[in-house]
Amino acid sequence: MFSNFYIQQRLKKATLLSESGQNPYGTNAKRSLSNKEFLEKYSYLCAQNSTLQAGNLESADSKHSLTESIVGRVRFIRLMGKACFIKIEDQSGILQAYISKNDVGERFEEIKKILEVGDIIGVSGFAFVTKSGELSIHAQDFRILCKAIIPLPEKFHGLSDVELRYRQRYVDLIVNDNVKKTFILRSKIIASIREFFDNLGFLEVETPMLHPIPGGANAKPFVTHHNALNVERYLRIAPELYLKRLIIGGFEAIYEINRNFRNEGIDHSHNPEFSSIEFYWAYHTFSDLITLTKELFAFLFERLKLPSVLNFGEMEIDFSKWEILSYKQSLQKIGGLDSEIIENKERLESHLRASGIKLTSNLSYGKLLDEAFGNFVESKLINPTFIVEYPIEISPLARRSETNPNIAERFELFIGGREIANGFNELNDPLDQKARFEEQVAQKDAGDEEAQYMDEDFLWALGYGMPPTAGEGIGIDRLVMLLTNNKSIKDVILFPALKPHKGNYDILENKE
Repeated sequence: MFSNFYIQQRLKKATLLSESGQNPYGTNAKRSLSNKEFLEKYSYLCAQNSTLQAGNLESADSKHSLTESIVGRVRFIRLMGKACFIKIEDQSGILQAYISKNDVGERFEEIKKILEVGDIIGVSGFAFVTKSGELSIHAQDFRILCKAIIPLPEKFHGLSDVELRYRQRYVDLIVNDNVKKTFILRSKIIASIREFFDNLGFLEVETPMLHPIPGGANAKPFVTHHNALNVERYLRIAPELYLKRLIIGGFEAIYEINRNFRNEGIDHSHNPEFSSIEFYWAYHTFSDLITLTKELFAFLFERLKLPSVLNFGEMEIDFSKWEILSYKQSLQKIGGLDSEIIENKERLESHLRASGIKLTSNLSYGKLLDEAFGNFVESKLINPTFIVEYPIEISPLARRSETNPNIAERFELFIGGREIANGFNELNDPLDQKARFEEQVAQKDAGDEEAQYMDEDFLWALGYGMPPTAGEGIGIDRLVMLLTNNKSIKDVILFPALKPHKGNYDILENKE
């Protein structure tokens, strides 16, 4: 590591800095304004561009300007004999600095011999406008705050290797401005979600990440070991069962923005570690949640100033057109299946196999319907669509419909061909829940690794009585994908899961 020729040259320059009495990794950073604040504060000077020229430093407006201090990473250097222009970037943006030997004396040699693109620098000086009309800082002093020993990627091609971008996100953020904007927007989305629920009087809570029994969703968990207790623990696959315990305990409107872990495959819409929000609302129904979800999207679009029609890859999604379809309606209307196929288990299985879909043996009728939906319907749900009346067999935690015991009082929201949210009236009958858990255990014993476990403590909690409650989960990563037009979940997670890195860390294949 650090054996590359260009890195060695930079290391020598760091040594030169040390020999001159300066710590190349010091702590004496001073900043009076961010770059954006500097540009805003002195923007009035641009209106006086005709009188403020680069060489006209005796102008009253420039001579008596306050001394400001800015800091940031060097993105560009242009040497011109005894002076230079430097582009300095901080989180807020880029500001140009003008440094002249007439102002900094012999220390100007540091600029010529040591300073390079990628270094972090501090500059003190006053505002002025160049002959080309660019508001800049005229340096009276500067200091190299951190010597970067690895060069940034070549500026014209940048960091374009997709896997390298994900693996070395720190470089990706430096050189790809749109990536940084995506994650700033992600933060705003999450803050807006919090604001929405806080305004409604929901209480934000925190529940355990390590579970004695994995539950709340059908998924294969990650397993770890707790040394002090000498027991196995599971990274949570969902917070649902703990949040419902809190509803039993007397809270009536709660939410948790959480991290979940599922030991599953990785693709454009799945990462084994992901973020979601789950919220539970006592004395309300899933119909209320459908209304609430539409209101949440309207709130986000207003806060983020987004148009009602968004591009998502090749798709155009119209958020003014919301639809509600029953599960079987969607199989007919969108999936193109006849009702005779949908209503008959044997004919449905034959149709799926004839369509080239690989099925495991002994799938239940509900699982077959789920296969049909996933293969014939889901990817075609572009505009926001709530699918309701799910088969009870694939809804082990949802309340049964009082008019049809084979149907769950449940919905899923699909946008852009992907599931975004899942909500239902919560099952609060402890005996029915026990029977559902027993069905799940039987499926697990038959080889289904994603089937749920028996959770006796949760059943005991239900025995104390849970009020009629509706609950919903929304995938934050997929939501951010939609609102930022990113087709891969890896583009909205700062450090996505990747295969172990086997190569060396010298990313320089060509000259700097």
